[in-house]
Amino acid sequence: MNRSDKPYSPHCERNREPILHVLRRHLAGRRRVLEIGSGTGQHAVYFAGALPWLTWQTSDVAANLPGIRAWLEEAGLANLPPPLVIDVNDAAPRDTYDAVFSANTLHIMSWQEVVLLFQRLGALLEERATLAVYGPFNYRGGFTSDSNAAFDAQLKARSSLMGIRDFEAVDALARGIGLTLIEDCAMPANNRTLVWSR
Repeated sequence: MNRSDKPYSPHCERNREPILHVLRRHLAGRRRVLEIGSGTGQHAVYFAGALPWLTWQTSDVAANLPGIRAWLEEAGLANLPPPLVIDVNDAAPRDTYDAVFSANTLHIMSWQEVVLLFQRLGALLEERATLAVYGPFNYRGGFTSDSNAAFDAQLKARSSLMGIRDFEAVDALARGIGLTLIEDCAMPANNRTLVWSR
């Protein structure tokens, strides 16, 4: 893949600074972050450059790795190792991390895959680890905005298994693996960044 052919997401450009503002607070004492669902690789390059004390480990399904590699190779950052293939339906990696980050993934997974992800996280997260998840969430079974309701309809048109997840259900999964919510931060475009600690 030529560098000029790198995948590009305008959403990553728009939301990276607000997310970074939250990550700076919660990853200050962390060493190794696993990003689940790195997508294009844009977030990884931006966050690894801004948080140079962290080793930022990208991961995604195999089909997305060439695009991620293109971004990582162009950036040439020492704290960006090669991406890992991670599919929640397969075996989890054997390594452990003191932080995990994921953006815009839970609503494109099926609910069963979300459950599997949190089961995998139970083994991936070290003691006193941090989990940060960015994306849209429903609260008390309702949408937080008309735009989120429209987005949910678009997702369900693509697949009946997709959809904006209920915060309470996701928090219950996190509590089930020993995590405690420490921040629920409002973000632009009716998104949230949820941060848990073990």
